Amino acid sequence: MESRYPSESLTTLTDLVLTGETNPLNNLFGGELLARMDRAAGIAAGRHSRRIVVTASVNHVAFNKAIPLGSVVTVEAKVSRAFRSSMEVYIDVWVEDRQSGDKTKANEAIYTFVAVNESGSPVAVPSIKPETALEKQRYDAALRRKQLSLVLAGKMNPSDATELKALFV
Repeated sequence: MESRYPSESLTTLTDLVLTGETNPLNNLFGGELLARMDRAAGIAAGRHSRRIVVTASVNHVAFNKAIPLGSVVTVEAKVSRAFRSSMEVYIDVWVEDRQSGDKTKANEAIYTFVAVNESGSPVAVPSIKPETALEKQRYDAALRRKQLSLVLAGKMNPSDATELKALFV
């Protein structure tokens, strides 16, 4: 199976924040943003694996900036690392000022997807070859996040988490 570049999975969704998608403060509901991120991340994972994909976990979400009614929101997702059948997808959320065109990073998230066959069993996915400095940074950090998740779930002995131990030794 041939490796792929993160850029091959890049998915960009742009939309407006409408009235029915806001809370009493006229900001985008967090759940609405999560759904948009899940869709973009799912498309990115599917582009990378060329398989059916399912959301395995939402590993991290940071709601750093409120997104007001009427904002133009862009969700960018791409696979940051692929393991045997799972893929970590890093998501950046941008808000565009409609008058100046300036974009500000508002939020970010990390999701994990698993590629499956038609009966729902996990299948192997291609590895990733990061190119840019940011892609390499996210690629390296993905293994630490995976090991931490496995240790916390009791599925990995902490002494076997070599990437985590390297941070403290």
